[in-house]
Amino acid sequence: MALRSKAAKRPATSTEPRRRAKAAGGTGSAADFIPPNASLSALKKAAARCRGCDLYKDATQTVFGDGPRRARVMFVGEQPGDAEDKAGHPFVGASGKLLDRAMDAAGIDRDDAYVTNAVKHFKWAKDANGKRRIHKTPNRGEVRACFPWLGAEIARVQPEIIVCLGATAAKALMGPTFSVTKQRGVVQKTDWAPTLVATVHPSAVLRAPRPDRERQERAFIADLTRVARLLAKENRKRPMRARGKLLSWSATEAPSPTSSAQTRSSRG
Repeated sequence: MALRSKAAKRPATSTEPRRRAKAAGGTGSAADFIPPNASLSALKKAAARCRGCDLYKDATQTVFGDGPRRARVMFVGEQPGDAEDKAGHPFVGASGKLLDRAMDAAGIDRDDAYVTNAVKHFKWAKDANGKRRIHKTPNRGEVRACFPWLGAEIARVQPEIIVCLGATAAKALMGPTFSVTKQRGVVQKTDWAPTLVATVHPSAVLRAPRPDRERQERAFIADLTRVARLLAKENRKRPMRARGKLLSWSATEAPSPTSSAQTRSSRG
């Protein structure tokens, strides 16, 4: 009876914050948990209490972005993995080690970059033996619900270049029709940053068959080398650019690929 009583109480408790937000006219997404005019450190603190979707229930903790407040380049991945979920920091597992090697080879200092994910909680399922947590790709609803955190991070950091690592990050920022396969390494002009470049996620390189893995890693390093060259060409004095949409945006999902037609229609 005690176990049944505890189980009965859990759903009501876990959904209570979102129910309160909706009852108060909120969005039912991460936007309901973002403090107005918050600094990057305040955003990170607020994200730890986010209940904008159900992924927090099975995650150890929120994994917010890391890096300097005025980083010139921002790397955006999909979601934290098992190692990141336990450590509370993005890109500290095997994918993170590969990203570090690639950045070093390309001449990008990790300490000068901001690294984050489109989704801040680890989505997983147990393997067949019930011993390991296996990554599961977040669905579009989960990405939309979490997007306000990424939008807020971009607004505060204002990077010159955003590097999307994988399809989830690229589609979150460029719309559902964007193809990393077709647009890999192609410079995009966007509302989010003056320059956006999409490439594969480091985990895709690690999953490649061993005979092909070295070639895939060289191609990944080549993509980041191009980013380093773009950074070198950028004037270190940041151009003044309108950020009103990012600073005030609080919708439940990312802007559609048809918004801001001047920039988004030229993606190809």
